[in-house]
Amino acid sequence: MALSVAIDPRRNRRVALYAGAVALSMLGLGFASVPLYRMFCEATGFGGTTQRASTTEAEAVQVADQTISVRFDGNVAAGMPWQFGPDQVTAEMRIGERKLAYFTARNLSDRPITGVASFNVEPEYAARYFMKIQCFCFNLQTLQPGQTVSMPVNYYVDPAILNDADASQVKQITLSYTFHVSTDQSAATGKDASKALDRGTSAR
Repeated sequence: MALSVAIDPRRNRRVALYAGAVALSMLGLGFASVPLYRMFCEATGFGGTTQRASTTEAEAVQVADQTISVRFDGNVAAGMPWQFGPDQVTAEMRIGERKLAYFTARNLSDRPITGVASFNVEPEYAARYFMKIQCFCFNLQTLQPGQTVSMPVNYYVDPAILNDADASQVKQITLSYTFHVSTDQSAATGKDASKALDRGTSAR
């Protein structure tokens, strides 16, 4: 004996609405994932993302007696016709002390090029304590053909690192930068240079 099953069209509509809502939510999360991930990295130091500090915040820091070594590294991505690297290899400093490090970049090509720097800190779990007050990585950098520029980084290591069971054992932190050709070449070409202002690319 065949059984007939009644299909409730209202139930089908509800299921379809639920499925659509889930799909839209997943799409929204996809668009939001990049900025959310960036915010997460900045807040936690995940992935070697350094932190930013104001001059006022830096001035309020109590310098500790303990010292730490900072090593500097610089390179360029494939296709980037620049020469780039640190002026110093390492710096010994007291934790909480403000320091300046300099990097030098030179455009080896015959055309203006706008570059942007990505960066990271090793070991990664120490990144949340590496504070940058001023850095060339906060802005796009445009170099003319053959131009050489000195790029400073004003930084300190947060004394809070001494209260971290893992990070307090770190004797040396490595700060590394890689310069890439920016997708925004308006400043280099002279077209709508206002678009070449800081786009929040650091790497932050």
